[in-house]
Amino acid sequence: MSFNTIPAFSMPDIQKRDAETIAELKLALSTHGFFTITDHGIADDVLESSYRLSKDFFSLPETLKNTYAHPEKAGARGYTPYGKETAVGETTPDLKEFWHHGPIIDDSFDHRISENIFVSEIPEFNDQFNILFKQLNLLGMKVLSAIAIILGKEASFFDAWALKGNSILRLIHYPPVPDSSNILRARAHEDINLITLLVGAEESGLEVQNTDGDWIPIAAKSKSIVCNIGDMMQLVTRSQLKSTTHRVVDNNAGSSASRYSMPFFLHPSPEIELYSIVDESTDSISAHDFLEERLKAIKLY
Repeated sequence: MSFNTIPAFSMPDIQKRDAETIAELKLALSTHGFFTITDHGIADDVLESSYRLSKDFFSLPETLKNTYAHPEKAGARGYTPYGKETAVGETTPDLKEFWHHGPIIDDSFDHRISENIFVSEIPEFNDQFNILFKQLNLLGMKVLSAIAIILGKEASFFDAWALKGNSILRLIHYPPVPDSSNILRARAHEDINLITLLVGAEESGLEVQNTDGDWIPIAAKSKSIVCNIGDMMQLVTRSQLKSTTHRVVDNNAGSSASRYSMPFFLHPSPEIELYSIVDESTDSISAHDFLEERLKAIKLY
């Protein structure tokens, strides 16, 4: 079954878990791997303030931003410079720079989850992204609860995996594209994690590949959130739920503007064993090892 549009669901409808909504969501995730969430409950002012502070950071001088780079940690926290991340199988890097922010941790988290880095030049930065991280994490857990129901599990099935997971809020800046020689801001890829929540970008460019190989654009809507399945979820569901190839393009090369987005990558805790939750297969890999392999593949190590 192919598709030419991405379905939309309101969060209140998802939480009601009536049979019709659950069936439609299951169909979306088993064919598209993508859907849009409306009425998600994250306030406009939280999103607007987050975008403003993200732009403030990326406007800092390059030499200053580079002091926040930690390539020895594969950019798990802090800044990753422009032209570093490279999609699996590609030789040309993506046209972006980004920042990683995680949970506020304590001794109850796995010791491999890093602390956040404080941005001294922007006093509100860390507090603002702590707020956004917490709200996106809660939203993500609600989506995981619906996915558990889809899979015939208890609603709380994924709580032990992800409530204190190794999740990442990524702030991305795609600078203007100077010419048409390379319009792929982020080359075709799949996400690593369980699910991704993408806070609506101000500029269009996200495209999803359907089963016919066609690229389906997702319109930029700042008040909606796009959700998609990641490779970890595809693995544990034995591809019953699809991790779909997507990319970011700029069709306005030469007159393009900066593009900003804020994807939230919901990960399990590093010690969680990723095994089939839909059949009796005993194959497994730890979430930590799976992530490390993929970070090396995209050249962040």
